[in-house]
Amino acid sequence: MGRTGGRRRDRLRWSKLYTFSCFRTPSTDEVAGPSAVGSTAVGGPGFSRVVYCNNPVLHRQKPLKYPTNYISTTKYNILTFLPKAIFEQFRRVANLYFLLTAILSFTPVCPFSAVSMVAPLAFVVGLSMIKEGVEDWRRFMQDMKVNNRKVAVHKGDGEFEYRHWEDLGVGDVVKVEKDQFFPADLLLLSSSYEDGICYVETMNLDGETNLKVKRSLEVTLPLEEDESFKDFRAVIRCEDPNPSLYTFVGNLEYERQIYAIDPFQILLRDSKLRNTSFIYGVVIFTGHDSKVMQNSTESPSKRSTIEKKMDLIIYILFTVLVLISLISSIGFAVRMKYDLPNWWYLQPKQANKLDDPTRPALSGIFHLITALILYGYLIPISLYVSIELVKVLQAHFINQDIHMFDEDTGNTAQARTSNLNEELGQVHTILSDKTGTLTCNQMDFLKCSIAGVSYGVGSSEVEIAAVKQMASGADDQEIPIQDVWENNEDEIQLVEGVTFSVGNTQKSSIKGFSFEDDRLMQGNWTREPNSSTILLFFRILALCHTAIPEVNEATGALSYEAESPDEGAFLVAAREFGFEFFKRTQSSVFIREKFTSSNGITEREFKVLNLLEFNSKRKRMSVILRDEDGQILLLCKGADSIIFERLAKNGRLYEADTSKHLNDYGEAGLRTLALSYRVLEESEYSSWNAEFLKAKISIGPDRELQLERVSDLIERDLILVGATAVEDKLQKGVPQCIDRLAQAGLKIWVLTGDKMETAINIGYACSLLRQGMKRICLSIVTGDQVAQDAKKAAKESLMLQITNGSQMVKLEKDPDAAFALIIDGKALTFALEDDMKHMFLNLAIECASVICCRVSPKQKALVTRLVKEGIGKITLAIGDGANDVGMIQEADIGVGISGVEGMQAVMASDFSISQFQFLERLLLVHGHWCYKRIAQMICYFFYKNIAFGLTIFYFEAFAGFSGQSVYDDSFMLLFNVVLTSLPVISLGVFEQDVSSEICLQFPALYQQGPKNLFFDWYRILGWMANGLYASLAIFFLNICIFYDQAIRSGGQTADMAAVGTTMFTCIVWAVNMQIALTMSHFTWIQHLFVWGSVVTWYLFIIVFGSTLMSHNYYQILLEVLGPAPLYWAATLLVTAACNMPYLIHISYQRSCNPLDHHVIQEIKYLRKDVEDQTMWKRERSKARQRTKIGFTARVDAKIKQIRGKLHKKAPSLTIHTVSWDT
Repeated sequence: MGRTGGRRRDRLRWSKLYTFSCFRTPSTDEVAGPSAVGSTAVGGPGFSRVVYCNNPVLHRQKPLKYPTNYISTTKYNILTFLPKAIFEQFRRVANLYFLLTAILSFTPVCPFSAVSMVAPLAFVVGLSMIKEGVEDWRRFMQDMKVNNRKVAVHKGDGEFEYRHWEDLGVGDVVKVEKDQFFPADLLLLSSSYEDGICYVETMNLDGETNLKVKRSLEVTLPLEEDESFKDFRAVIRCEDPNPSLYTFVGNLEYERQIYAIDPFQILLRDSKLRNTSFIYGVVIFTGHDSKVMQNSTESPSKRSTIEKKMDLIIYILFTVLVLISLISSIGFAVRMKYDLPNWWYLQPKQANKLDDPTRPALSGIFHLITALILYGYLIPISLYVSIELVKVLQAHFINQDIHMFDEDTGNTAQARTSNLNEELGQVHTILSDKTGTLTCNQMDFLKCSIAGVSYGVGSSEVEIAAVKQMASGADDQEIPIQDVWENNEDEIQLVEGVTFSVGNTQKSSIKGFSFEDDRLMQGNWTREPNSSTILLFFRILALCHTAIPEVNEATGALSYEAESPDEGAFLVAAREFGFEFFKRTQSSVFIREKFTSSNGITEREFKVLNLLEFNSKRKRMSVILRDEDGQILLLCKGADSIIFERLAKNGRLYEADTSKHLNDYGEAGLRTLALSYRVLEESEYSSWNAEFLKAKISIGPDRELQLERVSDLIERDLILVGATAVEDKLQKGVPQCIDRLAQAGLKIWVLTGDKMETAINIGYACSLLRQGMKRICLSIVTGDQVAQDAKKAAKESLMLQITNGSQMVKLEKDPDAAFALIIDGKALTFALEDDMKHMFLNLAIECASVICCRVSPKQKALVTRLVKEGIGKITLAIGDGANDVGMIQEADIGVGISGVEGMQAVMASDFSISQFQFLERLLLVHGHWCYKRIAQMICYFFYKNIAFGLTIFYFEAFAGFSGQSVYDDSFMLLFNVVLTSLPVISLGVFEQDVSSEICLQFPALYQQGPKNLFFDWYRILGWMANGLYASLAIFFLNICIFYDQAIRSGGQTADMAAVGTTMFTCIVWAVNMQIALTMSHFTWIQHLFVWGSVVTWYLFIIVFGSTLMSHNYYQILLEVLGPAPLYWAATLLVTAACNMPYLIHISYQRSCNPLDHHVIQEIKYLRKDVEDQTMWKRERSKARQRTKIGFTARVDAKIKQIRGKLHKKAPSLTIHTVSWDT
């Protein structure tokens, strides 16, 4: 398991360099939860856990009996599948009704056979349960991939063997190697570094990309070989399992001594070992006891809002069913009492309770049950199974969408549950993780400012898009941003004589370096006027960091293991400029300089005296070095606001120019840092270092404050050198995706575990924030009060901040003003409490964008719940790590990104995609289609069943409430199963109001879903009224036509079989003609299903009429109805009468009050999109929601700035840039 390859590097004693990360107690900044302010108390039920190290057998027995390391994210298991799945099915009110009728079918009151009632219900419920089982089986298989990962475990006698994660137990000693995930919560015993340091990447837990430093206890450092664990025994007594990621309280009893354990010895499950060859650790918490699993919630059973509303409609239909059944039973009782004694020819052969004229009330009650079953066709039993089938097919098309295929990973989009397809088209708010979701953790060095001169001719995406849009659009005409991205011209004319040159160069092949400027490359910087300052700038890049160089043994190429992507980009940039950092020892760093002497490459050694590393409070990093001439230098980099306030009077020479460049870089969406230095006198350094060492070795709660105070003393009187500008490499297409989602009217919240500065930079990079936006920052500064006073003061402070923010928004008179709300984790703890959460939510709703920083996984879930319940609209959560599982499960729709950080988010999600950019197509195309398809399908279902079911009731009344159906039983079974099922399924699967390209070009179309235009009560009741009208037309027109008309050559009038068959023919034609009128998009499949259903009816009646089972229907079509012109005339007349109101309605709507998609359909039909491009672009520019976030809003702001500059410049000015390939 190899300790030899990196042995020299591993000998580094990092604890001698690090100031804040080692030997520290947890700061209140890092503690999440109600105790975060003014208290270090750990939440949870107690501190009763006992762990016997290297003796796992004891933990599998009572009284300990700790859980295994097996994890499960499934909804069911073998024992719970049947009861839970059956419960899920019978939560649907229609299924409950049909269960009751199936039970009653075994009694004499049922007008149908038991088989005909039980079989459809069993089929529907069984099919749905099979679908649920298959989807949960997929979750189970993904769980098994995690459970079957392997790790080296001590099996005894100093020997290790590989075991599956699921076989790990509490007390096991494990050996985790570089770039592996920790399989459980571990106590760090030792590492490949001599002093027990290891680097941990917690991106999967808190979203932070910078590496964390962990250090083992001094007493366990000798446990550095496999053999040393042969006789290792110890006992850990610690807190019980709890969800707090940033706290831990416990003791280690080892060799008759007790040692305190703090969070910096704890390695959490699903974090990753980095920059360290291996570590040894002992398992404390396994499986669902681990902190990351404690932060997850049980897989919820989610139901779409349409399905819930559908239940309400079924309640209404059931009420109608009961009402008409009551009318029927009362009518039957009245006829039974007054008319049956006079109807001698209808007397029952044997006396029974069902037809007893002496007890009409009892007969009426029995008839009520008969009527409830007979009129059951009002409630469509096939609705649920049809929707299930349609959703499965919709999910299949989502899975097969080639436009959501990631070529790099080979992954496609996956609809892991198909229950929520239509919810994708109704999303109001998106809550997104940052790291791994919006970003890909890669920085590109793009520009820099040195000695007041800006270098780097490359342009950011914002700059290029702004200029291209200016060139494309007139002053009063907005051009869709997609046209801007697709414009690949090399030179753009802004106004007469003013051009913007865009070199269509290839993207840089050097990862992390996209800088282009010949003035600094290839040693040309030596000829610049301020070459000495440039030299210092490059040395700061190469020396001020904590990275470790690694040599690829095969190629000899250098790579850097850096704590943050920024540091990696700086080192790559320094190397490309000719200052290559290539070696680090315990006390020195070595760089190769190419152009600083005439002798070619020169190797220089700088002795590291102190390292004052970066943290969110300091916002800067410094390193104190002694160069080869014995001079002591302090090199410092950090946020410009922090550096500028620490500059000496003689160090501000370049401040004004550098500030201007920093503002320009910020407007271009770049992340910036200021670089500075200071020369220290030997005496000054010695005096300061003595005080610094004293603070460093101090023990107590104020140690960190002392270190910060002493560090601040030396980081003064700095001399400004320049600034860097790196482009945070967002995932491909993220700005475009966010822009399109914003134009579609969606609100986007970012929830991240990163510090506030990083989150703000990402907000700028993906255009959730922009220059000119008014920021409302909510945070809490911990004072010196005791815990109770601190909590009260914090709440009062936050309440005041929220009130002031709300007041600022209300008093703003500029309609174009945009506000951004930014809140940190500590403030969020109080903002989520009952007495404040609604104030916080109201303020957040008023802001254009919301960013929550330093949030724990639990807080992500709580924020999601607050938004979901507070706004009352559909929420979607998207993330890629285990820290996102809570919010993914809490949201109405959870989307997991199948990236590089494990599969926990995907396993907990409803849908998975490979990149954030695919969310655009998932929502705007598939979501829009699925919502309209399901909405139209359900409305049509109710229409056709009302049209059919009420005709049975009308005939029942016409026939004296006798219980006689006008249709043959086979007709009634055929209606839902064959004759109307396939057309409605084709509507739900293939219908497209507009094409996928139009959905993306006209993002405002998406608002039809959140506004619920196609499934509101107006439309639902309209379809029901249409069904009621159709039933009246079908029944009464046919009765009037056939009442006393001869239909056969012999003069015979129509009997019940002839009238019933004609009515059924009219129903088949009317409902299939209706669905044909409803469809906007036809393929051969729709034609086959719609017209094939009509043909199937005729074929069936011919075949059925030729069998002996047909009885009164023998040769009903060929001999009775077929030769009668009246039959065909009635079919034509009734079908036309049934569909005429819908035709009039849709014609009026398209002509006088068209919806957005009606206008687009007409433009496409008349080919105006091809013949009149100006009109087409104008319509596209209108088809976006007014938004204050996103790339378009940012470009608009940039255009105003460029136009302002153009007025001041000569008309012959030419602007040159280099393109940035997105």
